[in-house]
Amino acid sequence: MNKTIGVLSAALVSCFFTTACAVHATATVDPSAHLDRMHTLQVRKLEGEDGSVRKLIAEDLRGRGYSVTTDEPPPEKLDGAVTYVDKWTWDMSMYLIDLTITIRDPQTDFPLANGNSYRTSLARLSPPEMVKEVLDNIFKESEKQK
Repeated sequence: MNKTIGVLSAALVSCFFTTACAVHATATVDPSAHLDRMHTLQVRKLEGEDGSVRKLIAEDLRGRGYSVTTDEPPPEKLDGAVTYVDKWTWDMSMYLIDLTITIRDPQTDFPLANGNSYRTSLARLSPPEMVKEVLDNIFKESEKQK
């Protein structure tokens, strides 16, 4: 009986630590996407969001050499529209657990590239680091297609 309890306890502790440190980061880029040919991007506001993640995405893209607007309506010449979904949770403090960023064709809204980062509490990153991780993965995936 004690052996069974010991094995069960070890399994539960292992399960706790593997889920508490979960990290999942992915990116996909459509073969028709040419992110290297894009120059002007618009980061669209997520309804109900305070704009903080939007600003972080815009700043990161500007640092990569893109001309980025957050204005509504967008300028006439727009190479891509950037949308995002951010999910926050509480574990001793609020933190960004899940971030998905999508680069879309501005005329058709077709998703050209998509990246995601999911990080639980013990593996959390700051919001700017999450944005950087997602965009790094998108652009690395885009480079592979050249």
